[in-house]
Amino acid sequence: MLNIDKWIGRMAYKAWDLKEGGRRLREYKNLREQEYVPESQRQEYQFQRLQKLLKHAGSTSPWYTKIFESSNFDPAALASIEDLQQLPITTKSDIRNNLPEFISADYVMDVLNQAKTGGSTGVSLRLYFDARCQQWRNAAQMYADSMAGWEPGCRVAAIWGNPPKATTLKERLRAYLLERTIYLDTMDLNPKTMGAFVDKWRRFEPEIVFGHAHSIYLFAKYLVDLGIEDLRPKGVVATSMMLLDSERTVIEKAFGAKVTNRYGCEEVGLIAVECEQHNGMHINNPHIILECLTEDNRPAAPGEPGKLVVTDLNNYGMPLIRYRVEDVGVLGEEICACGRAGSILQRLEGRVADFLKKPDGGQVAGVSLVERTLTKVSGVEQMQLVQETMNEIKVLRVKGKEFSENTDGDLITEFRQVFDDDVTLTIIDADHIPQETSGKYRFSICKV
Repeated sequence: MLNIDKWIGRMAYKAWDLKEGGRRLREYKNLREQEYVPESQRQEYQFQRLQKLLKHAGSTSPWYTKIFESSNFDPAALASIEDLQQLPITTKSDIRNNLPEFISADYVMDVLNQAKTGGSTGVSLRLYFDARCQQWRNAAQMYADSMAGWEPGCRVAAIWGNPPKATTLKERLRAYLLERTIYLDTMDLNPKTMGAFVDKWRRFEPEIVFGHAHSIYLFAKYLVDLGIEDLRPKGVVATSMMLLDSERTVIEKAFGAKVTNRYGCEEVGLIAVECEQHNGMHINNPHIILECLTEDNRPAAPGEPGKLVVTDLNNYGMPLIRYRVEDVGVLGEEICACGRAGSILQRLEGRVADFLKKPDGGQVAGVSLVERTLTKVSGVEQMQLVQETMNEIKVLRVKGKEFSENTDGDLITEFRQVFDDDVTLTIIDADHIPQETSGKYRFSICKV
């Protein structure tokens, strides 16, 4: 029965793609074919795409026409990908304050696909994509999910905030044939809704789990605590937020499957994804150029944390060149044991807004501090750090099963390894960690 069901889904997917020009599946196949090409061939493909994009942006995007002129930058003279470093960084403020100038003259803004970021760093953005770009991004998402075992026609269990609701007959038919997804709404995550989702799962029999990393963890912990062991997908795709190692362990125990970590953003789509080695993430080189820069905009050394800057090779409707995504990460120099070409995004260290500030001018990766503390201090189930002022940090702490009279003291001791006595640490007993409106969680918030 399942094989027939999957065949129906696969055929529906192909028909839908063909109806819209066939670009998704064609590019998905292209990405699969490029996995093991020699490094020189990969770089040449990326360079050719960059040349084409820069020429387009320089002649049709008022913003980049101006930027190229002021930088004495000639796209036709591009000799290597490193020549991009002649251009300044594009920031969120640049886009928000000059949005119409980014739009290519070859496109009409009103007919471009539109999206909006949630603004977790304090700056929400409106974004525009041409139709081909949108379809190629979908292909990259398909490619990323295939690392976890997904294929067209698969049924999916999504643990996601604000899930779509099919109301019309057309929407319900599309949901059955194409999306093939059941949802656990992370905006209403509690034992009752999770229990109902377990029942729905058993009837639906999904093959892949997809969702916010921390939300998947909360559901996985529910399963582990109740001893539910019959939910066995082929793979798990975690995205949209930092995946902590401690949470990965619980998720893999609950589902009996490896977690595939996926990293991207609304502005540029897929940036990187884990392969079956689960040792860092492969950069989406056919679609983007990823740089890791120091604070003075020099290339960071391998293993050195730096701000991540992306050039989107897909979007001709609203070009984004050397765009700072407000994340901090680390690039590696070793080739993955899987044999795929290209460098590896070794790890993420969090969003810029997740870094806590010290009175002496230093910064602390809040997500890393939370993860380290959770592994060292027993009795804490969840935790969030909120820095209200330079000298005040609130610790929202949810008690775990092993909570004792020593737990909070151990927490303070651990934090004092990082923050001196001039920073007031206040522990607040919480029933849960609050979510953002998107359904995501943030482990660390800096308001300074």
